[in-house]
Amino acid sequence: MPGLRLINISSHDEAMGELAAVGVDSIGVKLMAPKMTHLNIKLDGITCAQANILKQDMLSLGGDAAVSSGVINSKVERTDCILMGTVKQFERLSKKLRIQPFGLKNIAVELNSILHSVKHLPSPLKTKKMTLDFGNRSFVMGILNVTPDSFSEKGAFFDTDAAIRRGLEMAEEGADIIDIGGESTRPGAQPVTLDEELKRVIPVIEGVAAKVNVPISIDTYKAEVAKRALEAGAEIVNDISGLRFDQKMAETIASHDAAVIIMHIKGTPQDMQISPAYQSLVSDIIGYLGEGIKMAEAAGILPDKIIIDPGIGFGKTLEHNLTIMKNLRAFKSLGKPLLIGTSRKSFIGKITGAETGDRIIGTAATVAVGIMNGADIVRVHDVKEGVQAARMADAIRNANN
Repeated sequence: MPGLRLINISSHDEAMGELAAVGVDSIGVKLMAPKMTHLNIKLDGITCAQANILKQDMLSLGGDAAVSSGVINSKVERTDCILMGTVKQFERLSKKLRIQPFGLKNIAVELNSILHSVKHLPSPLKTKKMTLDFGNRSFVMGILNVTPDSFSEKGAFFDTDAAIRRGLEMAEEGADIIDIGGESTRPGAQPVTLDEELKRVIPVIEGVAAKVNVPISIDTYKAEVAKRALEAGAEIVNDISGLRFDQKMAETIASHDAAVIIMHIKGTPQDMQISPAYQSLVSDIIGYLGEGIKMAEAAGILPDKIIIDPGIGFGKTLEHNLTIMKNLRAFKSLGKPLLIGTSRKSFIGKITGAETGDRIIGTAATVAVGIMNGADIVRVHDVKEGVQAARMADAIRNANN
């Protein structure tokens, strides 16, 4: 008797793999895969006219749309809207919206961008030392804080020689990127001077870059530090401000043909944890990151050298952090590699009760969940353990159904 079972299709690639395994010809795979991937797409604050047309069009295509009950008789001015359908239905919707009034052409453009990101992996990130080819596996970024007051290491690698040794050890443990920072950005941390930050990081970057075959990232929001770090051997700039704190940052990165990590932050490290609030958490962060991408590309940073980070713990409550982790796949709509940094952070301690130095297992859990939910890069202090968690998550994510 034939067996019936549900299969989990979470991506376009998985749909194509399932069809190929059945023996469907290449044309059939191409035609049917978009019918197997179901999407739920939310629009915030659209007009009643837009909502009515979207609902009618989705129903005509066999999908559906959820809107406020006050839309039909215009008792509300605006409504959120959840569109439900397959990729194929959304492709047809996009074509219909191109000829509709009320600003729906603009929604069609955004919809096309989301559909493209669903069907295509982010472009590989090429550095001088390696190529990060996203989709086959996730990548591990090792954290190397050259500070006396980091929330985690408590200054263990403030000494230059100790920091270089740790960088080499990270590479041996399997780090794909080494992220070096000279200023603590923990909640409430005070800024350090430009000269002090340079004094801390440049010798370490020079010492590590000369001896490892993985790219170096500089964790800074200061353009001058980024410039000097890139000249010393770094290839990626990890900017917690998403290019906002220093107006020269994007231009500096572009002029060195470097890559950038655009992170979301609400406020500054000094005030970001003082009652952070959002109108719509995930939508607000996506909007911020999207603007950062536009700033980067306008300055000349190549599209395939941009990484995004939703900024776990940077202006977020415990509930905010959990919601972001649960909804990571939403950030894939931006079409860029996705990085998460959860390592040893306070939300893990609030849930597990573990002190900062005893959060390895909690961190490993967030690494695995993050990768399963779409993270391409995970940023960790404990590289050996992070690599093990990443490889297990990769194996499960890539397993045949």
